[in-house]
Amino acid sequence: MKKIIVFGASNSRSSINQQFASYAAAQLKDIEVELLDLNNYEMPIYSIDREREGGFPEEAVEFKQKIRDCDGILISFAEHNSAYTTAFKNIFDWISRIEKDVWLSKPMLLLSTAPGGGGGKYVLEIAYNRFSRSNENIVGTFSLPLFRENFDPIEGIKDPELRMKFESLLIDFEQKVKA
Repeated sequence: MKKIIVFGASNSRSSINQQFASYAAAQLKDIEVELLDLNNYEMPIYSIDREREGGFPEEAVEFKQKIRDCDGILISFAEHNSAYTTAFKNIFDWISRIEKDVWLSKPMLLLSTAPGGGGGKYVLEIAYNRFSRSNENIVGTFSLPLFRENFDPIEGIKDPELRMKFESLLIDFEQKVKA
């Protein structure tokens, strides 16, 4: 059975992006899901000096191994000041030093949501532009605006048009992971 790693790119214990990522993964059929919590990967802020003095933190090596061991990656990005959260950016900086090919060309689905009407679209654009330069297997992106109005934990995405787009991307991602 194919396996994916899934996480909300936030260290908030009440992250709506963690909730959204978890919901998305639960919709996939016949795929093993490992839900990661960025709080389990806290480490010093990346610097070249820290890398030279102490090498790579154990948490960075473990996170990179999770990428090696999976067949696909699903991330839902929280947006802080129109960019990545510090928690995610720090993990990304460390693992990019372990190996240049950060995502190992694994199929990826990039999501975002936010309480406001933008739905995290700026961070999603940043992530896509950055990751697509080194990974041609990004299946797509999806932004869910107005999370509290457009999402129900049981019902899922309430807006029919948004739900159709989301479900179509999930099908594409699932097929790419299983290929």
